[in-house]
Amino acid sequence: MKLATLNDGSRDGCLLVVSRDLQRAVDASGIAATLQAALDHWNAVEADLQRLYQRLNANDVGGAFDLDPARLAAPLPRAWQWLDGSCFLSHGELMQKAFNLEPIDGADSIPLMYQGASDDFLGPRADIPLPSEAHGIDFEGEFAVLVDAVPMGCTADQALRHVRLVLQLNDVSLRALAPREMKTGFGFLQAKPSSSFAPVAVTPDELGGAWREGRVHLPLSVEWNGEWFGHPHGGAMHFGFHQLIAHAAMTRRLSAGTLIGSGTVSNADRSVGSACIAERRAIETIAHGAPRTGFMRFGDRVRMEAKGEDGEPLFGAIDQRVVQGGLPCA
Repeated sequence: MKLATLNDGSRDGCLLVVSRDLQRAVDASGIAATLQAALDHWNAVEADLQRLYQRLNANDVGGAFDLDPARLAAPLPRAWQWLDGSCFLSHGELMQKAFNLEPIDGADSIPLMYQGASDDFLGPRADIPLPSEAHGIDFEGEFAVLVDAVPMGCTADQALRHVRLVLQLNDVSLRALAPREMKTGFGFLQAKPSSSFAPVAVTPDELGGAWREGRVHLPLSVEWNGEWFGHPHGGAMHFGFHQLIAHAAMTRRLSAGTLIGSGTVSNADRSVGSACIAERRAIETIAHGAPRTGFMRFGDRVRMEAKGEDGEPLFGAIDQRVVQGGLPCA
């Protein structure tokens, strides 16, 4: 099943069921007004949403319309909680080597995770408004999952039964601001503006064999200003999503609608490119003694898409532009 949120002017949008080929959609608000409402009552609404999905794919439902990604918000426009991991060890190891950073103790045995801003996610075609190019504007291609209510102490063996939807996102980062915030020990704040999401969230079965071991075993294609930047593979996650969920729920329960991210998709094979600029700059630093690639400028575009095993659309594409924003409050 594939779900999206229509940006209808309300804060949380209108829930849509989307066809498998991402061409058509139908209003599902009669079943659940929003995606958060669906997650809150998943066991009660899943069957009805699934029937509507089947009817839409069979062209047997009234009120269906052509899907326009530009009219979509993020599948979940705001979340109770956004927890992002850093689960591709090749990314961290590359940064440590390039910038002479001390290794993080236990990074291969305990997941790294921070709590990000979850109150203002961006849609797949929305501009990314930021105050200054001097902040080091970067994109980060990731996968994520949405869970239902997870009890405290949930084990990794139990965790995957709580995964309701899988998503793909651009976790925008401001690299010039991150070093200071990391040194404080309090985590990211200014360095992590609003993240952006691909058009649809999908149930794990839509991934077929690409969903296994709590990982998305698919390449994530990234283009910057129309040029190939990388297609690293999501299967290289050191920790699967089941382990991330268990880590987050060790000492507290997780509300339905908690979003958990993989961190930047990264592979040890550098020929596949990267999913963020910082990684390319690290590779250049190792090879040449200094980075040669700058960060994003206002007007730049980034496009990200992970397709299914059969090459068919899965989440749809993120395709957005960085613009100047952040004017003083009136």
